[in-house]
Amino acid sequence: MTNPTALGAIQEAIDSVVATQGPAISKAALLCTDALAGDGIVQVFGTGHSRSFAMEIAGRAGGLVPANALSIKDLVMYGGVDPADILDPHCERDPALAHRVWALHDVRPSDVLLIASNSGINGAVVEMATIGRDNGNPVVAVTSVAHSSSMASRHPSGARLFEVADVVIDNRGVPGDAALELPGGARIVPTSTMTSVLVAQLLSAQICEALIARGIDPPVYRSANVEGGDAHNDALLARYAGRLKVHEP
Repeated sequence: MTNPTALGAIQEAIDSVVATQGPAISKAALLCTDALAGDGIVQVFGTGHSRSFAMEIAGRAGGLVPANALSIKDLVMYGGVDPADILDPHCERDPALAHRVWALHDVRPSDVLLIASNSGINGAVVEMATIGRDNGNPVVAVTSVAHSSSMASRHPSGARLFEVADVVIDNRGVPGDAALELPGGARIVPTSTMTSVLVAQLLSAQICEALIARGIDPPVYRSANVEGGDAHNDALLARYAGRLKVHEP
């Protein structure tokens, strides 16, 4: 049986995003629309559970085709790194990791960079934002401003993700992410996954609406599990040959 308190915490976080983040989502959608209309693509990066945001943006049915996920696992899949080298859960704290991942991708100044990180304090995400900014890419952060503001950065600059990005979308999560406290002091019901997925879908919908308003047919994946899906997707993917990394099914 669903715990109504847990449901309430999730609904409260979702409602807070809807009530407060509309302007930021619209700004981010405009940056993405401008990028796609100008032959750019959407580059998205997240570590840990923030990868759920990247998975909603890049490579899914009903999502934009010109969206590419940058991932730590690319070091293994495309960089020849031993899997054991990326299994340390603390590796996302290393700023150098961002440069190694970036080097595996064809990121152009016309692209827009979306970075999801609940804490926004680890070296790799802050460095990725910094690399993008220095490369001329607009940077959009999806993060918990409450959590990030309460913590010191692990990046050598002392900056946190929300302080580096051009647009900040606040996932409205509490510090530590988990919204409910148990009698023994442990906390459960992290809300960042639900709210970041919501942000991803609201963002995608606004981008498609804006492209249509400009007379551009939105390049959107169809499900590979419906008739004609593969042919439709293959035709669109051909436009972006070499710019989108293929990931495991």
